[in-house]
Formats: sequence, C-alpha cells, structure tokens
Amino acid sequence: MNYLEISFWHVACAALLILINGGISFALSLKLEKTLLIASVRTVVQLLLVGLVLEWVFRFDRWHVVVLLGCVMTLIAGITAATRGKRRYSGIWLNCIVSIWASAWLVTAFALFIVFEGTEKWYQPQYAIPLLGMVLGNILNGITLGLNSFTEALVTRRNYVESMLSAGATRWEAAREPIRDAMTTGMTPIINAMMIVGLVSLPGMMTGQLVSGMDPLQAVKYQIVIMFLIASATALGTVGVVVLTFLNLFNKDHQFLSGNIVSR
Repeated sequence: MNYLEISFWHVACAALLILINGGISFALSLKLEKTLLIASVRTVVQLLLVGLVLEWVFRFDRWHVVVLLGCVMTLIAGITAATRGKRRYSGIWLNCIVSIWASAWLVTAFALFIVFEGTEKWYQPQYAIPLLGMVLGNILNGITLGLNSFTEALVTRRNYVESMLSAGATRWEAAREPIRDAMTTGMTPIINAMMIVGLVSLPGMMTGQLVSGMDPLQAVKYQIVIMFLIASATALGTVGVVVLTFLNLFNKDHQFLSGNIVSR
C-alpha cells in the first residue's frame, strides 16, 4: 500500500489550526484557552507515546503483551467513565470497570475469533489493539451518558420514585422510566452515527485505510463491521452499568437508597 508520509513539520502546521479554537474562546470570553492548551499538549504527548508503545508491541508480537496492553486500556477507560459524571455513588468505579471490561472484551473477542478468523493469530496486534481501542472509546461515551442520565433522573425524580415504592411498586417498576431514558441516552450517539455514516461523515478507520491505498469497497466492509461491533458493545456496556447502578441504589426490600448518590 502506498501512503503519503507526514513529517513533524506537517503535524506542526496542522496544530496551528487549534488557534482558531483559542481565538473563538478569547473573543467570546469562554476562558477555555488554558484547557485547549492542555488538551492539545496531551493529545500530542499521548499519541506519540502510544505510537512508540505500539511500534514495540507490533515488533515483539506476543499474546501476553497484547493482553496486558488491552488490560491497561480497559482499566483507564473504566476509571475515566467513573469520573466523568456529575454524580457518584459507592460502587461506581467497580460498576464502570466491570461493564466496560465485559462488553468490550466480549465484542472484541467475537470480532477476532469469528469475523477476522482468517488472521494468522488471534492476538495479532494489527487487529486486536485498534479494534479494542475503537470499541472502548465508544463504550466509554455510551456508559458516561447513560450513567449520568440515570443518576440525574433518580435525583430529580426522587419524589416520584419514592411515591411509587410507597404505593407498593417494586424497585424495577419505580426505576423503569429512568432506566429506559438512560439506555436511550447512552445508545443515541452511535445510532445517530450509523444513520449518517457514508452520507455525512467518513469514519476515521475508513479514511485511514483509503489514504493508505486500500480498495474502497474493502475499506467499506471493514467500516461496516466496526460500526456493528461498536453499536453492540455500546448497548451491552450501557445496559450493564445502568443495571449494576440500579442494584446498588435499590435494595432487595425495594427501598431507594437515595442518600448514596452524591454530587462531585
């Protein structure tokens, strides 16, 4: 495959575009200049580091190295999901990590063993790491949105939930509407993305493959697979974290433990 090599000078030229964001922030007094600078520096440093790590992983090519890197990526995603929301409760860290780990690894394993069964090795870094990374990134967004929606709804609709329980409703009946809203919120971004993919946007993976010289139809097939993997993983992750949160905040006696939810 032929592709255009980008030098660090070209990267620096592209980085100048972030000045547009800074100019808008300054003009509208958004006070985001410092945040933008930090985000830009982190983007460069983190991607350069991961590039060096992946270069070593690709060259070393051992299953335990790939699994270890996947564990680190998943743990970071779980911790990030637990710290993004406006509210927290006892057990949120474990719930986020378990939900992300189970959904991401299940879907990625399906992809590696079923969809990409023709690869030389199931742990081939060229496939395993990028697939897991894309799945984790989208699950993270889904879980964050779903969890935030659920806990916020329980706080704002506390009187309704407690009235339902007082009237004899089960914990599931009392929390059913907030759960449905949370599921919908968590899965809406990926559904929207699927609605417009190819018409409005060309996803990053497909764009990268086209730039590297891959046949367009083959790149499209890859992207279709990725979209379905991401959609299923996001649904599983969102359902998992909302259900685990529900079990944390409602006990077996059908009582709402509202005091467990606190603001950050």
